[in-house]
Amino acid sequence: MKTRTLITAMACACLLLVQSAFAKVPGPLVDTAWLSANKDNVLILDVRKDTKSFTREGHIPGSVLVPWKDVRSKKVVMGKTISGMLPSREQFNALMQKLGADNDSSIVIVTRGHNAPQVNFGTRLYWQLKYYGHDDVAMLDGGFAQWVKDKRKISHEGAKAPAPGNFMASAERTELLATTADVEKAVADKSATLFDARGYDQYLGLFYKKKILTEGGHIPGGKFAAASTFLAHGNGPKTFAPTSLIKKSLAGLGADQEAITFCNTGHMASGLWFVMHELGGNDKARLYDGSMHAWTTTGHPAVAMKPE
Repeated sequence: MKTRTLITAMACACLLLVQSAFAKVPGPLVDTAWLSANKDNVLILDVRKDTKSFTREGHIPGSVLVPWKDVRSKKVVMGKTISGMLPSREQFNALMQKLGADNDSSIVIVTRGHNAPQVNFGTRLYWQLKYYGHDDVAMLDGGFAQWVKDKRKISHEGAKAPAPGNFMASAERTELLATTADVEKAVADKSATLFDARGYDQYLGLFYKKKILTEGGHIPGGKFAAASTFLAHGNGPKTFAPTSLIKKSLAGLGADQEAITFCNTGHMASGLWFVMHELGGNDKARLYDGSMHAWTTTGHPAVAMKPE
């Protein structure tokens, strides 16, 4: 009897040790104080387009570099090859395993944090993790810029490949994704409101990226709601606005109901989705990953010079 009790006690102690090795994220955003206290027990993924800045500017010690070009994939939509799309389940598993992610990893995504595009490199990876069933994930509010501002320790070591993880997608949450067919339906019957996360010049069609769009403007019926609006203004780290203000703003926009976010390639739209779904609490918000690239390339019309 004593032996059995001892074994049980030892098993419980081992379980507590295992549990203490992981730090579940407290919500969609964490600050630098939380990450500093828990960084040894989480997987820090640093998403950057300028990968050389990882060593030039520095990074959070122990973080894993994620090149932005590796986050998304190409797919054929209506006979056209579209870039910037959601990777397949197999592709995403391979990416996350390469980055050292396990099924039980607590993941904190870090960006350079100087501007909205940089922040939204991270929100796109966040959205993909959520889509494939991984909920233990958070964004570092303000990114690496906030980490530096708070005078926390940084490293200039070169990027190192981590030991491969065992990550396997546990779900495919199609309710988070809007396809071109879904957007066609929303345009036709107004079943969801479309929100353009880009700048006003692109929304109006004054400027458009000719390499990825066949014409400028926005999807018919789309409302202007730049993702950058919900980030701190000025030259400092781009932290998110307080949740209370976000919810009031979304209600005023009508973005607290069925909503689909879009941009050019599902990049900036992921930031707006993050604001709506994760911070604003709208579980009916979806991301159109093909966005204007897929919409115009497949022959759909855009509306220019017409605010809606």
